[in-house]
Parts: sequence; structure tokens; C-alpha cells
Amino acid sequence: MRLQARCQMTVEAADDCPLVAMLRPRSGEAQWLVRERYELHPWVPTTEYVDNYGNLCQRLTVPQGEMQIEVEIEVEAEEQIAVEPTAPATPIELLPTDTLLYLLQSRYCPSDKMEDQARERVGDAQPGYAQVEAIRSWIHQTLEYRYGVSDGSTDALDTLGHGAGVCRDFSHVGISLCRALRIPARMVVGYLHELDPMDMHAWFEAFVGDRWYTFDATQDRPRGGRIVVAYGRDAADVAFLSNYGPLEMKEMKVSVERLD
Repeated sequence: MRLQARCQMTVEAADDCPLVAMLRPRSGEAQWLVRERYELHPWVPTTEYVDNYGNLCQRLTVPQGEMQIEVEIEVEAEEQIAVEPTAPATPIELLPTDTLLYLLQSRYCPSDKMEDQARERVGDAQPGYAQVEAIRSWIHQTLEYRYGVSDGSTDALDTLGHGAGVCRDFSHVGISLCRALRIPARMVVGYLHELDPMDMHAWFEAFVGDRWYTFDATQDRPRGGRIVVAYGRDAADVAFLSNYGPLEMKEMKVSVERLD
């Protein structure tokens, strides 16, 4: 399916503010970037690099005052995501080396403290995809999607304590419980067609059956129409904007339309 995503941001800096943005998707197995437009108003010198997770990052300094950041992308995306209920867990010794990082606890995913909870949530589900799906389903049915409950310091244990959160929080819980079962799991941020309410979105992937599968605890069924912008261990690695000085988000508008 052909999708067009737009993101318009207005930010305001009290003084010149160094910034790293992560707003450009890359082509890969699940998507192909057809075209893009990326504009800064006012324009400032910008450099780009690839981080440790393969994400494209843009480095710039927001000048004092307001700046508009506009991104428009056209992507050929999967209409249906892969689902394989019988995919087994991959033995640790057979995992690809680049997945091992996603077995470790991280800033927002204290998986080393959550094994008992993980075992309880999956019950007698078979190791692998079935366990991850049991986790995803439990989060969807148990946690309330609610704004204002979490902030930039909220981790997976906090979210379980609150019993509520947003897509980022749901993903942290899913990732943590998977890692506690020794299943590699990573955070994904990007866009989802027909997300309601429309915004930037977060979900997670788990490595079972020798590949990565998509899981989204905010949704009641597997849904395609996703544009991946970035991967990471948790939200600390995949922030759309990382500012190194005072910066206020004045406005953000996001839209995703199907073109074909």
C-alpha cells in the first residue's frame, strides 16, 4: 500500500539550542521510501549521520525564536503485517549477534526485575510468538490508554503501577516482559495509517522464529499500514527530537493518507 505521511512541528527556543532530530525513514524489508520533503524554516546548516541502531539522525542548532520543521514522505508499506502463531523462541546460542543487545534491561525497560510477572502473564503459552502475543493481548485488555499519566521518567514498572499510559508506555511494558523471558524485543516509532487519534506512534517488535515480528498493544488486532522511522532499546533511543537546551513544542500536526 502507498502511504503519504506529513509531520509539521513548530518549536521555540529561548536561546540557540542544539538538536538531534530523527524524522527520516529508511527503506528496508518492510517498506520502501518513494520520495520525501524535509524543510526547516528558517533554514540552518544541518548534518546527518547513522546511529548505532541504523537510524538516520539530523544534527542542527535551532536559532533563538521559532522554527518550523516540515516532513512529508511517501512510502510503499505492507498492508498486512506478518503473523505466525507457531513461531518458536530462538535459542540464545542461535540468535544473531545484533539481536543480543535487545535482551538486556534498559532505561525504561527494567526487565531484570520482571521475570515473575512475565511468567504469570504468559501462563502455559508456548515459548515464542505465542508468549509475545499473550503479553500483547494482556496489555491491551488490562492497561487503560490515557494521556497525562506518564512523563519522560516513567518506566515499565511505573506504568504497571499506574495501570494506564500511552503507546510509548504500552511498548515499554511489552518489551520488558519479553526480555524477561529471554526474547529479544525492541521499540519502534513511526506512523500508523488510520491511528485514532492521529499522532506519532510507538509499538514493539520481538525476535522469534528467526525474524522480527510486529506487536502493538494499543490495537485490538494485527494491523499493517505502518511507516517505521526508528528502532531502539526504548524511548531514550528513538526520540523524534532530542534537544540539548530549553526547547518548547508549540504545535505538532500529523497526518497519514493512503494514496493507492
